[in-house]
Amino acid sequence: MSRAITGTQIDAIYHTSLVFGGVEYFFGRRIQQAAPGTTQHGEPIEKIHMGISELPMEVVVEYMQSLAGVYTQDSYDLFLRNCNNFTHDLATFLVGKGIPDHIRNLPETFLSTPFGQMMKPYIDGMLRGATQGPEIPPAAPNQVPPIAASGLAQTPPARSKPAPPVQKGYVHNVTTVREVDELLASASSSCAVIFFTSATCPPCKLMYPVYDDLAEEAGNKAVLIKVDLAHAYDVSARYSVRATPTFMTFLKGNKENEWSGANEGKLRGNVRLLIDMAWPPHPHRKLRLPSLERPVGSYVLYKKVPPLEKLVQKIGPAGEDPALQGLVSFIKSRDSGGPAVAALPDFSLLQEFVKSKFSSLPSGVHFAVIDLVRVAFADSRVSGYFAEEHEHATLLTLLSGIGDLSNCPYNQQLVMTQLACNLFSSPLYLDQIVSHATLRETCIKIATSSLLASHVSLRAAGASFMYNLAAFNHNERIDGRQDRLSEADQVELVASLLEAIRLESESVESLHGHLLSLGLLVYLAPLDGEVADLCRVMEAVDIVKEKLKIKALAEEPLLKEVGQELLGKGLVVS
Repeated sequence: MSRAITGTQIDAIYHTSLVFGGVEYFFGRRIQQAAPGTTQHGEPIEKIHMGISELPMEVVVEYMQSLAGVYTQDSYDLFLRNCNNFTHDLATFLVGKGIPDHIRNLPETFLSTPFGQMMKPYIDGMLRGATQGPEIPPAAPNQVPPIAASGLAQTPPARSKPAPPVQKGYVHNVTTVREVDELLASASSSCAVIFFTSATCPPCKLMYPVYDDLAEEAGNKAVLIKVDLAHAYDVSARYSVRATPTFMTFLKGNKENEWSGANEGKLRGNVRLLIDMAWPPHPHRKLRLPSLERPVGSYVLYKKVPPLEKLVQKIGPAGEDPALQGLVSFIKSRDSGGPAVAALPDFSLLQEFVKSKFSSLPSGVHFAVIDLVRVAFADSRVSGYFAEEHEHATLLTLLSGIGDLSNCPYNQQLVMTQLACNLFSSPLYLDQIVSHATLRETCIKIATSSLLASHVSLRAAGASFMYNLAAFNHNERIDGRQDRLSEADQVELVASLLEAIRLESESVESLHGHLLSLGLLVYLAPLDGEVADLCRVMEAVDIVKEKLKIKALAEEPLLKEVGQELLGKGLVVS
């Protein structure tokens, strides 16, 4: 009947989902999950084995979290953005191939008929609720992984980790000397407080909520202990406590202070002072640096789509290769209809094209191929896929021109730098940039060379990439985590930034970008570390101060914030 009505044969209207790790993932009201076969659609009429994925579950979940911004309840469209689009994208990421074309292209096939165009709004209105389905209630713990707030499975630990010897962030109630000794030993490199109390002491009870608040506030920076002397005679004898409430503080394993009495202000003040002594705040925290005191919310990406037909023409006969034609079709679809409308191309074709043909192309057309990939990498699904490619063969081949800059045309250097910026569209690439030696070296060289290039546009792209690298490291550092860029890499980046600042004499915008990146790399860096030493040796404060003498640049606010405040006051070792 479908052929008689529409003029084309339609065998079925498909709903697809993907089962991975014992969980069925699908797009309905959002990205949802359930035990296989328990959704409102029931058991499938056909199962297709897509392959085996070696990706760790935490990487898969992180990728799906990036898709969650695309596949939302409001974005659902029965014809243009449906379950099959999601299944195709996820399958492509996991195993490198998507779902069969006759399933994915069914809406396009139907809408290509006059009857399909006429019926589209009616069908969408009638079937939207049925196809999206109801909210899936949480499944039993033994069926699927626990549900996160985003609706995705929580990332399981890659390996079991031993529990820490002492839980912190709350008050430890103890009754024996052994327990006290163990807790004090756990705080031998930080600090601890003992609150000696008694069940028959009314003033003590007034301090209980205050002490609880302080424990929560201290987190893992201090161990707060409470001892009820009515049940801990040996502890009372050990510490010769005669009255309650009594408080004792310990710093780095040694007794630091002792006082008695229910004085809330004194208790709060002494405990906070103790924590500051054990964990002295970085001197930069005391400076007025509003541009540097918070995490960076976004990275600079190059999303502009060039004239695709002209770009393909420049590539020549190779532009007709299915790999590049698939990439062009994807970019056009994404540009006109949005990310979820654009089905991912066959990435294996692109990988093979770059591997076997890119190097043999005329050097003058390399930039055009790289520019096509640059646009595609602005989509987190694409960059996320290639972030997991073995040894990053495709990306490193495209960026190989950085190894011989003297023979690398300007336009190729420009699109390579812009492509490097677009790696930051996916969180999966951030770890790879710092953990894969060759990729890390390539990225550092791109940043430092383009920042000091003779062409203005290339310097601007280099400044953007430098900012992305600095922001990535800054976000880790400001949250109390370890730097992701090595100290040697940071030194190389800072040296290039200082030279770029020294040379800048015209563009306020360029100066602003350089100063901000410099500030992000220097802020909270160890004062006895190599980055701070480099700034002192290169007389960074004087380099920045010189810009105040240039009328066109003198009004830039970061000259004072980064130059006078951070570099002028923040490099002094007390």
